[in-house]
Amino acid sequence: MISGMRVQGADAGNSSGLIDPVRYPESAPPPVRTKRAFVLLAMTLVLPGSAQIVAGDRRLGRRALRITFACWALVLLGIVLALTERSLVVGIVTNRWWSLVLIVVMLGIALGWALLFINTLRLIRMPLLDRGVRPLVAGALALLMLLTSGSVLYGAYVLNVGRATVGSIFQSGPAFDPVDGRYNFLLMGGDAGEDRTGRRPDSISVVSVDAETGSTVTFSIPRNFQNAQFSEDSPLWGIYPDGYNCGDPCIINSLYTDVTQNYADLYPDATDPGAEAMMDAASGVLGIEVQAYLMVDMGGFEQLVDAMGGIRIDAGGWVPITAAEIPGTDPIRHYPPDGWIRPGVQTLDGYHALWYARSREFVTDYDRISRQQCVQQAMIAQLDPATLLTRFQSIAAAGTQIVETDLPQDQLASFVDLAIKAKGQETRRLTIGPPDFGTPAENFVTYPEFDLIHSRVQEMFVQADADPGAAGVLQLDRAGVVAQVPSQTTDDGITEEYLQELATIGDDATLGDLLADNGQCSPA
Repeated sequence: MISGMRVQGADAGNSSGLIDPVRYPESAPPPVRTKRAFVLLAMTLVLPGSAQIVAGDRRLGRRALRITFACWALVLLGIVLALTERSLVVGIVTNRWWSLVLIVVMLGIALGWALLFINTLRLIRMPLLDRGVRPLVAGALALLMLLTSGSVLYGAYVLNVGRATVGSIFQSGPAFDPVDGRYNFLLMGGDAGEDRTGRRPDSISVVSVDAETGSTVTFSIPRNFQNAQFSEDSPLWGIYPDGYNCGDPCIINSLYTDVTQNYADLYPDATDPGAEAMMDAASGVLGIEVQAYLMVDMGGFEQLVDAMGGIRIDAGGWVPITAAEIPGTDPIRHYPPDGWIRPGVQTLDGYHALWYARSREFVTDYDRISRQQCVQQAMIAQLDPATLLTRFQSIAAAGTQIVETDLPQDQLASFVDLAIKAKGQETRRLTIGPPDFGTPAENFVTYPEFDLIHSRVQEMFVQADADPGAAGVLQLDRAGVVAQVPSQTTDDGITEEYLQELATIGDDATLGDLLADNGQCSPA
C-alpha cells in the first residue's frame, strides 16, 4: 500500500509536469519550449530574478528580485535628484570616494546580471530545443548580456576614467564664493614654441558666469596689451606699482614668463605662479576679481579637438595656414602659406582648428581673437552628452595632458551644474581692444583707458542680467551700442590659388583687404 501511494504521488508529479511547461518543459511540444526559452531571457532582461522564481531556484530568484527592486529604486531616486538636485548627483559622481563606491556597485551589478543570464541558460535546457533554434537562443543570450552587463561595465569604466581625470586635473584647495553674484575664470591658451623661452599665454580670456542664471560674458584681452594694472593687495604691487609698464617687452602675455622666472617667490603657495600673476593682471585690467584659472596647452589643443570628433564652425573668410619662417631671410615678410581654411560652414579637425585659432598673417591680432572666441564657443556648444558618452576616454586622455587649473575638486559639482545652465544661453563677448575699443591705429592696447574699460565691463553685466537668454552673439561696438555680429558664408569668387599667388609675390596689402572678414565666424 505504501508503495502504491508513492507511485500515485509520482504520477501526480508527472501530471503536474504535463500542465506546467515553464518549470517542467520535458513533455511540452517544441514550439512551447522555444517560446519558453525566449520568455525566460526576456524576464531576466526586464526583471532579473523573475525567471528563477517561475522556472528555477526560487530562493535565488527572491534574492535577485530584492536586489533588482533596490537598483530600480536607486535609479528612480537618481533621476529625481538629477531633476531637482543636479549638483548633488554630480558631486557624488565626481567625489573620489563616492565614485569609487559607485564603481564597485556597478561591477557587482554587471557580474550578478551576467550570472543570472548564465543560470537562465541552464533553465532553458538547450538539449530540449530544436537544433535550428539553439543558435538563435545562444545569440540572443550573448546579445542581451552585452547590452546589460556590458553596458554597466562600460559605465563603470567611464566613471573610473572620469574619476582619474578629475583627480589629475583639479586641485584639492578650498571652495570659493562668487563675487558680486558672478564667478570669474581666467582661460589661457599656453604656447611654448621652439623660438620662445618658457610658456606664454597667447590667448587670454576671462569668462564671467552669473552664479544663479548661468548668463555668461567673455572678455578677451589681446596678448600685446600693455600697462596692465595690479591692485594693492597683489604681490606684484611692490614690483610694478604703476602697472606692467616697461614698454614693448611688457606686453601682458610676457608677464607669465617674467613671474615664473624672476618672481615665483611672491606666490609661495601657488602651483603655477605665472598663472596667479596673470589672474592679478586680468583683475586689474577688467576691474573685477578673477578667482581661478584654466590653462590649455595649445600644443595639445588639436588632440582635444580630434578627440571630440572635430568642431563645426561658420567661417567668415579665408584663413591662412602659415608656413614656418625660413632661417636667414627677412622675418617681416609673410611667406606663402602651406594652405588655406575656406569660408563657410565646415567641420575642422584638430590641426585645422588650431590654425584657425592661431593664424594672424595678413590681418590683425583682433581678428585672431574673434576666431579664438568662436572656437571656444563651438567647443562648448558641441560638447554634448552624446559626444561625451561616445568619446569620453579620448577626451579625458587629452584633457589630462593639456589642461592645468586651480579649480577645487570639491566645487566641481557646482561648476558643472553652472555650465549646464550656461550651455543653453548665448555668450556675450567684449574684446579689450579693437573693434570694441578704438582702432588699431589708435593703439588703445598700448595706452588703455582703464576707467572706460571698467565701465564697459559693468555695462555688459547689466545687459546680461537684464536679458540672460538673449539670442545672438553680442558685443559692444566702439560707440558702446549692442550690435549683432555678422557672418559671411561665401567666398565672393576668391580662389585658394589666387590667394596663394598673392602671398607668393608678397602682395600683403591686397591680401589684407581680401582677408578682412576672416575674423568673423560663429559656431555652426
